[in-house]
Amino acid sequence: TIIPRGQALGLTHQLPEEDKHIQPGKYWEDRICVLMGGYLAEETVYHDTATGASNDIQVASNIARRMVCEWGMSKKLGTVNYSSDHSNVFIGRELSSGKNFSEETAHIIDEEVRRIVTEQLERGRRLIQENRSKLDSIARALLVYESISGDQLRDILSGKELNLPESENGSEAVARPDVGPTPLDTNNPLTESNH
Repeated sequence: TIIPRGQALGLTHQLPEEDKHIQPGKYWEDRICVLMGGYLAEETVYHDTATGASNDIQVASNIARRMVCEWGMSKKLGTVNYSSDHSNVFIGRELSSGKNFSEETAHIIDEEVRRIVTEQLERGRRLIQENRSKLDSIARALLVYESISGDQLRDILSGKELNLPESENGSEAVARPDVGPTPLDTNNPLTESNH
């Protein structure tokens, strides 16, 4: 959706296809790649980036750091836990607790985190460049309908016409979870919603 929610000016929500509590490294690489999507779309379309991707960058960096420091997903560092123990956090503890590894190891950790994020950034950049027409189609649909569902997104990506529900007056509408159907007909009284 491109409808602002809280501090976000738009939102992409992904639902799991099944309950999973253990995820492989490939899943986390894919997550980082997806998180870079908004940043890369801005870069591709506007040849510039804005501050809107700051949270995505933070989450992607945190995932990459956990891959390296906690989950043994770095060949350079292997299956050693390099995360700080914050199990007994109290005021001031994080200021007094030091790293339990050398400066050289800290440098390798930083390099590995950067490598993972950069590899997925480049992967995402290639995907967007190869699928630029689909990116433009998604943007056009969002400008018209403001929100699209997963099924509608799949229709766009496969080149089909959007399968939109019919409103009571016959105009096409898309369901929005916050305010219900949003008709395309701007003269329809249903467009006068409080949002």
